[in-house]
Amino acid sequence: MTRIYVTKYAFTSGVFSVEAKVDEERKMASYKAPGDYFTAYVHGNEFHLTRDDALSRAEEMRIKKLQSLDKQIKKISAMKFEIKE
Repeated sequence: MTRIYVTKYAFTSGVFSVEAKVDEERKMASYKAPGDYFTAYVHGNEFHLTRDDALSRAEEMRIKKLQSLDKQIKKISAMKFEIKE
């Protein structure tokens, strides 16, 4: 078992650490969260082996989300509504 830092749910549950089985060849990890009956899986950049990598990824996700929201705000702000008759 290896301690991993999960960033998959950074916007909902936050970044958290768990003990997991890591398959480095497939870049996948599986773990059971405390109190859960099922095994959860994370892939690729959804988990990290170091705290610093996880925090860096969460910050990257935050910046991308803010850029996306800014783009949506600009698009909605530019909308003009007309009634077609």
